[in-house]
Amino acid sequence: MYKNAVIAAVVPAYKEERMIATVITTMPDFVDHIVIVDDCSPDGTSDVVRGLDDPRVTLIRHEENQGVGGSIITAHRAAMELGSDVNVVMAGDAQMDPAYLPDLLDRVTDGGFGFAKANRFYSPESFRGMPGYRVLGNIVLSFFTKLSSGYWNLFDPQNGYTAVRTEVLSRIALERVARRYSFENDLLIRLNIAQVSATDVPIPAVYGEEVSSIRLSKVIPELLHRLTVGYWSRIWYRYVLWSFSPIALLLFAGLFFTLVGLGITIWVMFQIAASVVATAATVMLAALPLMIGFQMLLAALQLDIQATPDAPDRKPFAPARSPLAD
Repeated sequence: MYKNAVIAAVVPAYKEERMIATVITTMPDFVDHIVIVDDCSPDGTSDVVRGLDDPRVTLIRHEENQGVGGSIITAHRAAMELGSDVNVVMAGDAQMDPAYLPDLLDRVTDGGFGFAKANRFYSPESFRGMPGYRVLGNIVLSFFTKLSSGYWNLFDPQNGYTAVRTEVLSRIALERVARRYSFENDLLIRLNIAQVSATDVPIPAVYGEEVSSIRLSKVIPELLHRLTVGYWSRIWYRYVLWSFSPIALLLFAGLFFTLVGLGITIWVMFQIAASVVATAATVMLAALPLMIGFQMLLAALQLDIQATPDAPDRKPFAPARSPLAD
């Protein structure tokens, strides 16, 4: 138990025969439950877990591979059935340093947040030694995830080192969250729709000898699709269905004027190409909708940033009552 909260470590594992024992043996004593989900590993991951003498461990093995997101979802559900108050995700490859676990837990136990995640890139020095294309990729992905999820205060969205209150998870339709590499991005979108307060925690990365098996040709289209669908889902639920916000009005009107302006601009360009002289009125007819549309989109973006659920709004966990008190 940590600060009156029952803590469960959620550990997705796939082909982690070499490192899973390190994850379990280095788990802090204040972690009450360790839920390991072997995602149909072809190696001896499950055998290693069974060979360890730790009463906190619950082992679940998937008969079919469900991806890292599917493993985390299975583990979250199992941890909640065990009575956890806070679930923290720990990778099965020991790349999440348990020494920083209190930093995450402090934010959700008595810090007032419903969700906290690690941020590896909390200073310019964090990018040192990383190839330029990876730096650019992380920046671009973080921006698009901010736009899609509405958490403009968060960075490093693919970092899976997270802590979340189970009362928050109970409000999320876990069966509908993405089960592959876009799990973290999709979860953020759904947390924002539920208006869960979230924060970043500066935690340095721990890199081992593992080689990533991610195929960008498969992951990038999946992420783009998930972020696009997630963005419009968030706009629909938060700013249209539940309360018709000025953000929705500005967004839709801005898109309309922008598209009209672009259409007129293309028409004018064809006219000029056909040797027709464009008058000042014709130019303004194209420019004015573009300017109005851009200003409306900018205002919608500003209001969306201001609506980020980044303020702590939850009470600390109360101490467990003694049976003698009754």
